[in-house]
Amino acid sequence: MSFRSLGLTFRMNDYTVGQCVSSVVDAIWKHFSQLHLPVPDQKMFEEIAAGFQERWNFIHAIGCIDGKHIRIKCPKESGTMFYNYKHFFSIVLQAVADYRCRFIFVDVGGYGKQSDGGTFYASYLSTFLENCRANLPPPSYVEGIVTDMPFVILGDDAYPLKTYLMKPYSKRFLSYEEKVFNYRLSRARRCVECAFGIMCAKWRLLGKCIETDVNKAEKIVKCICLLHNIIINREGNDFNSAALQDSLNESPLQRSRSARTFNRSTRQAQIIRDTLKSYYNGIGAVPWQNERVQ
Repeated sequence: MSFRSLGLTFRMNDYTVGQCVSSVVDAIWKHFSQLHLPVPDQKMFEEIAAGFQERWNFIHAIGCIDGKHIRIKCPKESGTMFYNYKHFFSIVLQAVADYRCRFIFVDVGGYGKQSDGGTFYASYLSTFLENCRANLPPPSYVEGIVTDMPFVILGDDAYPLKTYLMKPYSKRFLSYEEKVFNYRLSRARRCVECAFGIMCAKWRLLGKCIETDVNKAEKIVKCICLLHNIIINREGNDFNSAALQDSLNESPLQRSRSARTFNRSTRQAQIIRDTLKSYYNGIGAVPWQNERVQ
């Protein structure tokens, strides 16, 4: 419902409606963000990793990352900064979700013209992962792997390969073992896609143009992410049962939806990915993976 429609319903002008919305959004964030969207610590990351391993059969995963374009009206004097490759004006919501499709990080306000990877490099999350390693669990032993394994976030091909961020193999011709790894990563990573889908289904505003200035639009989107978490924490997530399991088991190999990909990576990050590849084709294999990659 637009501000004008709300104004007609409650006999207020557009400006008053906008002020009311801003006040409510600020109040919700102030009173609930620390409880339902806190900055994760080691204990929280370890609980998330245990959930990913139990539910999605992926070891040492502490979240999955993706970006979503939120349609906005063209900001004044912004040129093409907010004009994205989908040919509309947007800000970027970049989020990390856990195994229950709850958000553990949200970063809103990236320019629409940026790729997922470019938005990541400019985000608070990138700074956190690079400079706040004390919040992450230290590498630990995994049965069947000789060296201790670090905890990682799962992304698609739009993101850089890092020691803390795994992405699929993206070369043109993949070996069978690489296809298996891509399937296992993709299956776990789709939790964030489901989180976006669930949120957009509940808050239809995200499927329309947010007709406020950029600053207010960012606050509204962050508040919606927080409300998404509040509902899951208080009411559970029935959507994540059998129907979601079936959805996550389908279409295993993901394709990047961004206009730009990152192919440069450190040797250590490549070694970690290769180690996970060997693990999922060996002791970490699951019965159904072979039929999924055929």
